[in-house]
Amino acid sequence: MKTRYILSLLLALTSLGTWADGGKPTISPTGTFHLKDGDQTATTYSGPAPLEAHFAANPANIGDYNPYYEWRFTLEGEDEPYLVRYEEETDYTFTKAGSHRIVCYAQFTLAGDTISFTQEYWAENTPLTVTISESKLEFPNAFSPNNDGINDVFKAKDGWQSLVEFHAYIYNRWGQLLYDWTDPAGGWDGTYGGRDVKQGVYFLFVKAKGADGLKYNIRKDVNLLRGYNEERSSN
Repeated sequence: MKTRYILSLLLALTSLGTWADGGKPTISPTGTFHLKDGDQTATTYSGPAPLEAHFAANPANIGDYNPYYEWRFTLEGEDEPYLVRYEEETDYTFTKAGSHRIVCYAQFTLAGDTISFTQEYWAENTPLTVTISESKLEFPNAFSPNNDGINDVFKAKDGWQSLVEFHAYIYNRWGQLLYDWTDPAGGWDGTYGGRDVKQGVYFLFVKAKGADGLKYNIRKDVNLLRGYNEERSSN
């Protein structure tokens, strides 16, 4: 009789979520953003695209409850999510400029008991937010590959950002392709086939696309100045 009573009590405690799991289920969603200088875990982030991110619901006290997760990604100013995922943890790469609102709807059920973290919960709690900046891309008119450590590589000006597509080409005046690169951080060192090209005017063509949808079709002359010295010029 005593044993049966204890078993009944244990079952009751488990159904209430206070025995094996120490309390009712909860969630604590976070985002981890993969940056060049390391990962950053936060509930808000602002920066350029493309941005790789990992989101976790971080549930606690699940016990014997059956979990259900629904991640919703929505752009500011829109009512309907542009993406819905059904998993406890999910990865996503942001490629569109604007403010993104990310929430995790969750439900935990056990023997008729349902604990929900849905619209009412997020009305009272701050969602995860990711703000992707507008794109920017500019190139200089000249460079001086003379191994003085200053302006030796022709590349995009500092401050380029939020580029989801990029391809740059360098041609000589006869239309011969000398070099091309697909990383906005890269550039041309003024060589072709392992040898220095002559001082003169070359041609740049760039096709790129920003996270904000802006398309770049850059065509411009590039002055290669081998005899130019930054220190001598400044003096």
